[in-house]
Amino acid sequence: MDTSEAGRQLIDGRFELVAPLGSGGMGTVWRARDIALHREVALKEVRPPDPATAAAQPGLADQMRERAVREARALARLAHPHVVTIHHIVEPAEGADGHPWIVMEMVKGGSLHDKLESGPLPPAEVVRLGLDVLSALRAAHAEGVLHRDVKPANVLLRPDGSAVLTDFGIAALHDSTGLTATGVLIGSPEYIAPERVRGEEGLAASDLWSLGMLLYVAAEGVSPLRRATSLATVVAVLDEPIPAPVRSGALGPVLERLLVRDPAVRPDGAQLEQLLREASTALGSASGAGPAHAPVPPAAPVPSPSAAGPYGQFGPYAPATPPPYALGGPGGSPYAVPATTPVDVAPGAARRKRPVLLGALLAAVLVASAVGVVRLLPDGGSGDDEAKGGTIRPTTAASATPAGGGASAPAVKASTPKDEGSRAATMTPEGVRTALEAFKKQTGTTTFVDMTLYDGYILASIPTAAGAETVDSWQYRDGAASRTGPDGTVDEGEPLIDMSTVNWDALPGLLEQSKKDLKVEKPKSRHVIIDPWMMDQVPSIRTYLSDEYGRGGYVLWGIDGKLRKVVAT
Repeated sequence: MDTSEAGRQLIDGRFELVAPLGSGGMGTVWRARDIALHREVALKEVRPPDPATAAAQPGLADQMRERAVREARALARLAHPHVVTIHHIVEPAEGADGHPWIVMEMVKGGSLHDKLESGPLPPAEVVRLGLDVLSALRAAHAEGVLHRDVKPANVLLRPDGSAVLTDFGIAALHDSTGLTATGVLIGSPEYIAPERVRGEEGLAASDLWSLGMLLYVAAEGVSPLRRATSLATVVAVLDEPIPAPVRSGALGPVLERLLVRDPAVRPDGAQLEQLLREASTALGSASGAGPAHAPVPPAAPVPSPSAAGPYGQFGPYAPATPPPYALGGPGGSPYAVPATTPVDVAPGAARRKRPVLLGALLAAVLVASAVGVVRLLPDGGSGDDEAKGGTIRPTTAASATPAGGGASAPAVKASTPKDEGSRAATMTPEGVRTALEAFKKQTGTTTFVDMTLYDGYILASIPTAAGAETVDSWQYRDGAASRTGPDGTVDEGEPLIDMSTVNWDALPGLLEQSKKDLKVEKPKSRHVIIDPWMMDQVPSIRTYLSDEYGRGGYVLWGIDGKLRKVVAT
């Protein structure tokens, strides 16, 4: 490595390192100066974070080098105003020590992750960003490139507020071979699409799910599937209901259509663009302004900015993607959870395939508990840089009314529980029975596929008719029951549950006993799932509790209130 006249490190005899912008599990991103062209650039130094990580994963350095080349090739295929521009890649000579450097344009305005540290964004601004990122993804998909890690840290913001998609380091190219072993899952858990957890790759719809989750977080100010651990987050991605948006306005119905677990049901890129433009128009009309987004210009190269602005702790460039976390990777890695095999699920069959898949994940947990501490990512967090500082601030949805629209049925007002003013009303026997009454008035039944209780609202999956295979999603909030959209089909042989037969009078005692069994004196979050237990398909109740330190787990009960199992995390 050379030295410039200013005494700074010089890469490839041309790029002068000025200061680090951010670092992560796979290296450091630097602000640098191209002394040949007299412009500022960003240099991604692709290397293991420390010798211990490299030693624990002998092939990691080679894999990272291949991944750097893959990212460069992916970006080289794209010339689009909302995709970061790549200028050059510096590779070490064959057989020489060293690591690759990717030279990219410098984007001034920080990342979406940085911006969300101040709280959620107005829905109109979120729609505008969504259209930008969607246009980048559609351009990538047209070139056979899947991003596979769409999240706020990988969206940069120009000074004019437009979005730029970056970090294609784990992108999949249609004519390239995979870089990970069978069973390895790469991406950030709370943004990853459920079908990718199941082992189904190669779908543009998976990037659109991740975009939908990004838009949800940006508009609602809360990550709906983040849990205390990465593994718990993956389980939530597979099966746990997503709370209906309450702050998103006209964007809410778009999110509800997009964040469905069956990729065949999601809108495609063109349909999603139309939905977002309609939401933009509606939001503009509601505010008295024009549409929230101007037409996206035709794809064209964008010159690099000449100066950089202020950056947050991690800078405007996402730290290079951490090592893939595995549901069945090679042994010996501190990031691997051994002993499961991906389950292939055909499109259109994803929603209700829970028992086998969740059973496989549970098996992974049990095996991992026998070999020691399980860490799915280097920081032990939930799989995204945002988790490190708790920067996504939760919001309370108890008093809000969900955004309407779409195919939702008219809400039916139910009788008011005595403690309606309390967010805990839906966690009481009276509150649950009141919700069931409201659901029955709308659907004619209390026989459901499953139901989940939260403080302030209840979600349910209910067959569209007696004996029907098709299922709808419903919610009960503020004394009203309403349909929120389709929810797939019922698996053959999957038992339905008559929720009126559940021993609701035992619910307060179950929650109190769960606090003792899980050693969670002051729960910060709690919810209750009523569905067929994954192992034996017997109707059950699971009470989930966690405290502010992430300690907790769940307790499994029969619907008669009898204890079956305690699972602490």
